[in-house]
Amino acid sequence: MTAHLLTLPDSPALALALSIRAKALLFHDPRSLALLHQIERLARTEATVLLVGETGTGKELVARHVHQLSGRSGPFVAVNCGAFSEQLIDAELFGHEAGAYTGAAGARAGWFEAANGGTLFLDEIGDLPLALQVKLLRVLQERQVVRLGARRPVALDVRLVAATNVDLQRAVQAQHFRADLYYRLNVAPLALPPLRERQGDILPLARHFIGVYGPKLGLAHARLAPEAQAALLQHAWPGNIRELENVVHFALIVCRDGLVRREDLRLVGPAMTASAGGRPAPAQLPPLDAPPDAQERLAALFDTLLAERTPALYPLVEETLVRCAYEACNENQVRSARLLGVTRNTLRTLLKRHGLLVDALPHPGDDVLPAETDDHAKMSQAAATVRGPMSPGALRHEQPHP
Repeated sequence: MTAHLLTLPDSPALALALSIRAKALLFHDPRSLALLHQIERLARTEATVLLVGETGTGKELVARHVHQLSGRSGPFVAVNCGAFSEQLIDAELFGHEAGAYTGAAGARAGWFEAANGGTLFLDEIGDLPLALQVKLLRVLQERQVVRLGARRPVALDVRLVAATNVDLQRAVQAQHFRADLYYRLNVAPLALPPLRERQGDILPLARHFIGVYGPKLGLAHARLAPEAQAALLQHAWPGNIRELENVVHFALIVCRDGLVRREDLRLVGPAMTASAGGRPAPAQLPPLDAPPDAQERLAALFDTLLAERTPALYPLVEETLVRCAYEACNENQVRSARLLGVTRNTLRTLLKRHGLLVDALPHPGDDVLPAETDDHAKMSQAAATVRGPMSPGALRHEQPHP
């Protein structure tokens, strides 16, 4: 069976990115091949595509493939909606005129205008603030954008591909996401299965990453021992392809004689257990719905703490909750945020507030977002992504090849 491989384009800016998003997507498993055929059918239409999948499943790679097959002559622009504050993303998404806000010295086109004639990929669309969802819906309906501080609309010819790792239907029910925008985006949905559900891709992907990192480490003929292959197939891969890449890279660093053994694999998290029908199933996080008596038990505990006049109770409760969730998820930010029912940006703010997050190498399966600075500094940096050097963690703007 022939495998189809998608990779990120060669780019110094992408190579230096702190983000550990999936950098390769391989279609070898029958379920992956079925997805590839569906992608190829949808790509040649003008329909808005909504990619749904866990973090690290390769949603941006699919979006790029949709753009390449679409025949559009304009650029591919990728934007992470969760990487900016509400004030910043408003100006960045729709553009602004000079004097539109404090510090706006000159006019600048937004991401929609930058992608005119091509494809705009909005990653983590579920993190978009409600106020911005209204504006996005209007742009999609009217096919034109009005910059902040302007009155004249700018006509658009942009194909939108959106992606999310959350259940938008549940977000709509919880009133965190607009129903009308959801139906506008959900024209052509594509569900990307997690790596654990397409086991036929695991070993080919591992060999691909060996081919990428092996020569760089002086291991031109590195290979996987049988027990290492078995361990890779048995792992649940909560971080999906990104985690697999990190595991293979580390294993190549510590292996001996170019042979990756079981002990060289730094596998963190649950292993898979056999389920009905013989298909593996990952260990699951506790359900998000709290037990019926959870609120009563919390109330009783708080009554006791309040009666004891516990000092600084609120920050103590907040820190304890965040710390326990972070430890329960093996310091995986994506799963911790999901367990707490908050966005990843909110979680990172809480982790920094309580000294639980340091600027270091990312944990397998996590996303690395830009460091928090004041909004004016962020605006200056984001502006450079359209006009000059790119900021890979937030926006990636690629001109088409002649």
